[in-house]
Amino acid sequence: MAKSPRRLIVIGGIALLVLAAIGWTLRPRPVPADFASVVRGNLTVTVDDEGETRLKDVYVVSAPVRGRVLRIDIEVGDAIRAGETLLATFEPTDPEILDVRSRSEAESEVGAAEAAIQLAVAERERATAELAFAESELRRKEPLAERGTISAADLDRTRLEANRARAAVAEARANVKVKRSQLEMARAALITARGLAESGGARNGGDDRFVIPVRAPVSGRVMRIIQESEAVVAPGTPILEVGDASQLEIVVDLLSTDAVKVTEGDQVMIEEWGGPATLAAVVRRVEPFGFTKVSALGIEEQRVNVIIDLTAPSIEWRALGHGYHVETSIVIDERKSVLKIPLSALFRVGGKWRVFVSRDGTARVQDIELGQRNDLEAEVVSGLSEGDRVILHPSDRITEGVAVEARPVVNGGLP
Repeated sequence: MAKSPRRLIVIGGIALLVLAAIGWTLRPRPVPADFASVVRGNLTVTVDDEGETRLKDVYVVSAPVRGRVLRIDIEVGDAIRAGETLLATFEPTDPEILDVRSRSEAESEVGAAEAAIQLAVAERERATAELAFAESELRRKEPLAERGTISAADLDRTRLEANRARAAVAEARANVKVKRSQLEMARAALITARGLAESGGARNGGDDRFVIPVRAPVSGRVMRIIQESEAVVAPGTPILEVGDASQLEIVVDLLSTDAVKVTEGDQVMIEEWGGPATLAAVVRRVEPFGFTKVSALGIEEQRVNVIIDLTAPSIEWRALGHGYHVETSIVIDERKSVLKIPLSALFRVGGKWRVFVSRDGTARVQDIELGQRNDLEAEVVSGLSEGDRVILHPSDRITEGVAVEARPVVNGGLP
């Protein structure tokens, strides 16, 4: 029996719906992607690296003489006042005892030095007298030479004698100073440790020992104690370090390729130092020499120290101390009102920078020219217009002409 036309129409409609459903299922679906708009704004270019705080002036207090340094009672961080706070106390050791012959020789040298001074003084007086006579002769002959009574050659010889006399006086005076220095050296051979009491020493506890007090050279705080326990030390042995904690600077060792971009006076932002706010600072000096430093990956790098001064009020960074870690961002360029896009939208092909632009829901490859860039954004010189939508982190699924759509956002903003 033949099928009715109505039944055929229904069957045909169902077939068309099935085919449409299959086609809908098999159609190319848009690739989900993240987008960002080309915007106009300011672009700050920085050189970022880790830095370390340090005192501008660290004073190392050393042993003034050979002797025993008594135990240091002061502690790290204690406040000190210049010329008042006692930092350390030394008991100088006696020099080697001179035997009779050596002492006699030393005393004879002192006597000889004293006699040499007397001789030098007499020579100075003789030279002074000769100078006075030569100058008198010169004053007497100058009028005679003007009248033609004596020749010009005679006047010149008189002037020469006066100059020689002046030189002799200067030589005699210098010789007196030399002889006096030799006398002091000769007397030094007879000095014992007890002579130190005349130059600032003091008796220790009422006994016969003398001690030398060492007081703070500057006001500030004790930074480090090197020799805390009592010990016998040689002259110049470091005992402790002191300095003014309010006079801090920051040193950053930049790669030499970054250091050449930095100039004195560049503004600096100090971050990740432990405080709530970003600190303002300025580059004071870029050191003119580099040094080799091995990175954590074992790679040798040429580094250059850049010295930075804090310009923020000291109350904002008073918690910082010597040797603290900070993160620095040195501003090397600032661009006002430029087109910019995120760096994550960029990729490079054949030496050219490119981006994917979304136009009517389709990805299109666009060549662009870049200007300055920092770690997050890049300046667009040509190729894009304000408001264009670019694709961030384009995957290998995104190609020329493919349909794209915004990635769904769930969980409070997480894709």
